[in-house]
Amino acid sequence: MADTADQKKTDRRRRRVRLLPPPAWWPLPAAAVLGLAAGGAYGVLKAPEYAATSYVVAVPDDTTEPATALGFAQAYARIATSSSTLAYAQPRAGVDARRLRTQVRAETSPESPMIAVTGTSKSPNEAADIANAVADALSLSSNQAAKNTGVQLLLFSQAVAPSEPASPSAAISGAVGLCAGGLLGGLWLLARPGRGRRSGPQQPVVEEYASLPAQGEHTETKEKESVR
Repeated sequence: MADTADQKKTDRRRRRVRLLPPPAWWPLPAAAVLGLAAGGAYGVLKAPEYAATSYVVAVPDDTTEPATALGFAQAYARIATSSSTLAYAQPRAGVDARRLRTQVRAETSPESPMIAVTGTSKSPNEAADIANAVADALSLSSNQAAKNTGVQLLLFSQAVAPSEPASPSAAISGAVGLCAGGLLGGLWLLARPGRGRRSGPQQPVVEEYASLPAQGEHTETKEKESVR
């Protein structure tokens, strides 16, 4: 009999546990775990990408002011990825022009006449070849007009094959995914619609008004008292 009673208690506890709803904050850890899994999978499945940078500097001649060289550096940085510059760089880079346009970028600073030409690729040697090819092509095309502009581009530093990829690792991608998932889960908790209010607290108010005498009854009571 004791075993039967214990078994019944255990069954009741199991039923209660099964009927309990999940906690209200369950989307937060669920979204964080999903973000961690997605970020880690992206870091593992995506091929590493390498980046190499070559630097060229705008140098003014004896008749040109340094501020003019700074302005031409900004202009040459804009045409570093133009069709004419990439046409010069294509034979040395060994990449077609359409693909080359997506694997190179040029950046400059408003305070320095130096241009940074960065090549990206899944191969470290190819990334360096792209950067050097575009930097040489940019210097060649700009020096052809150096007599008219008074500014020429000189190679300051060649790109070398990087030893480590520039793309984030699986650990970093997983951490980013974890943070993004937790943020989305928290936002969902804040933006979700609120639950309906219970009608329990309103019942005493209704009973209180129901216990009060009606207006007609109150008047009749006063009339009876006056007659007395």
